[in-house]
Amino acid sequence: MGDALAVALLDARGFKAEDFARSHPGGSLGRRLLTHVSDVMRKGDQVPHVSANASFSELMREMSHKGLGASAIVDEQRHILGIFTDGDLRRLIEKGVDLRALLAKDVMHANPRTVNEDALAVEAAELMEQFKITSVLVVNAQGLLSGALNSNDLMRAKVI
Repeated sequence: MGDALAVALLDARGFKAEDFARSHPGGSLGRRLLTHVSDVMRKGDQVPHVSANASFSELMREMSHKGLGASAIVDEQRHILGIFTDGDLRRLIEKGVDLRALLAKDVMHANPRTVNEDALAVEAAELMEQFKITSVLVVNAQGLLSGALNSNDLMRAKVI
């Protein structure tokens, strides 16, 4: 009875989940409601990216070196042109495609899913779940590549 009265009183005062999260930031609800993409994303040199004219071997080196399982393909200003993932590589190999002469622009998926760096990390997790992807590119307010994250990054941050 006391719990019901407390909940009714909090509801009457307009107390929301976000208020609870702010007063209990270490809990799972706090992490889900207060952790932003910018808090958990890979930044700077950790973000795999190549130009559209990068050779396939350059693309593979970038992916291997950065360890995300994907690489953004960008123009000179860091506008995202596409993405290439480990899954794309497996599918090309299964088809028997000769990869040696290909460029990044030949194998990328144009217009990949992105998330804004100011979004909640839980929104990135929901995007990945909805589209069954494990990595997502992060953009800033100008729409330029500013980071990347994968499901492992979200698990380490205890968002999922």
